[in-house]
This record gives sequence, C-alpha cells and structure tokens, in this order.
Amino acid sequence: MKVVILSDTHGSTDAVERVFSEQPDAALYLHAGDVLPDARYLAMLVGVPLNDGEDDETAAKRVIAVPGNSDWPDANQPLARVIAAEGHRILLTHGHSCGVRYGTEILVQTATSAHCDIAVYGHTHIVEIAPGKPVTVLCPGSAARPRDAYEPSYLTVELTRGKAPDVKLHRMKQF
Repeated sequence: MKVVILSDTHGSTDAVERVFSEQPDAALYLHAGDVLPDARYLAMLVGVPLNDGEDDETAAKRVIAVPGNSDWPDANQPLARVIAAEGHRILLTHGHSCGVRYGTEILVQTATSAHCDIAVYGHTHIVEIAPGKPVTVLCPGSAARPRDAYEPSYLTVELTRGKAPDVKLHRMKQF
C-alpha cells in the first residue's frame, strides 16, 4: 500500500496540489497538521471525504489529518490518531503536544503505548526518517515552508504486511 505523508502546508493549496499531482495513486494520505483546511482540500482532490471519525481500513482511498498548533482548537479533532494499514499501526500527530522540537522520546513512548510501529509527526518543518525498533519515526518536513533545505518536502511509504516500511523522501523544486 502506498502512503503519502505531508505536513505544515500552512494554507498553501499550491503545495497540496503539487504533492497530489506527483502522487495521485496513493491509497492513504496522511496530513500531520498545520493547516486542517489544506487536508480538506487534499481530500477534495483525492475525491473522498476527510476522515474525521472512525477510520475505515477497507476504503480504497483515505485522507486522514490531525490539527496542528496553527489550527483552532476543536474538541472533535483529536491531537493524535491511530491508523491501521497493511498490518501496521501508525500514530499520526502534529507533534507539538509531544514536544518534538526537543526530541522524539515522548512521541515514541506514546506510539509504543498505543501499540504502533510507526509514528508520524510534523511541527518542526525538518525531515526525519528514523527506522527503529519498536517504532519507525517519520517527519515529512514541510510541503510549503521547509526549515531544513530550500526545497519543500513530503514522504511516500510503501507498506507491506510483515515488512519494515519502505520510506522515500521527495523534494519539490521551487517555482
């Protein structure tokens, strides 16, 4: 199963469109926050509703998002979600509530306690790909405002039941 992970689009529908145009065939799109309307726009491009409630692992295509620190607080939008995909459990969070600017220890503890083998976060705008046991930690950087390079970024992950995630970093050329 192909998964696209993006984060920190901060109102840039151009960035969302570019990611989707480069990866229209993914089965699962994860938006790790900042800004939720961008995730709704992505869902519109994909042609599915934004998954705001119970996750349906049997759906052909899914778009799932969590709010970030730049989103309005909403009791109906949890700061973290657990997603099942191809025998993997993915913790999706923006990361600000786990203090990811200072390290991923709390994130990994949270993922482990939720029986997740993958933890996805945003917030830092800096790419991280850290394969590990028991948790692979992934941050796609920012699709609109990178802090680690000149070019915006996102990740694709190929998930296969019983195998480690195959992660690829994608940098988008500036216009």
